[in-house]
Amino acid sequence: MTTKEERLSFLEEMEGVRRIRRSNRADVKKPRELTPGHLERQRAALAKPALDRNPLTADVVDPLTAHDILSWQRPGIQHGVFKKLRLGQYPIEARLDLHRMTVEEARREVYGFVQDCARYGLRSVIILHGKGERNPDGIAQLKSYLAKWLPELDDVLAFHSAQKHHGGTGAVYVMIRKGERQKQANRERHGSR
Repeated sequence: MTTKEERLSFLEEMEGVRRIRRSNRADVKKPRELTPGHLERQRAALAKPALDRNPLTADVVDPLTAHDILSWQRPGIQHGVFKKLRLGQYPIEARLDLHRMTVEEARREVYGFVQDCARYGLRSVIILHGKGERNPDGIAQLKSYLAKWLPELDDVLAFHSAQKHHGGTGAVYVMIRKGERQKQANRERHGSR
């Protein structure tokens, strides 16, 4: 409860204060009419199909079987570095499993995975593609496409079928190019330009 003195003190302080007659609230209603700019953006979005920035081709590939070994390296990759990759001696920093994916799903996943690995500085990764042993024709479809896709990606330096304990011919080790940050860190560490 307020006392009489408190009430009088309050009224004294409020002397000369007037009530606001207009609403003091912002009008946040959405405009009902679409502007010409809105209409043009809608028309353009519907008219132009989404641009596929994925460079991986999805055309015909050479068929590979369950026991074919994947092996590829860019020119300039040192023999010792490739041997170490082939033997699975680099730590696996990331893994992508393509099992039960369609070719188109795998195409999107591989492209995004390699981009992410390069962006985050991951150098040695593994992609599990399966052997395709259950296919009636004996063709390892995802493996066949992967053998074509990986050399098409500039960030891939080399790849080789995995060692038995990592999936054997149903998986592939992939070496990813160093990012600019990693190159600069090496230059600083080793004192070279």
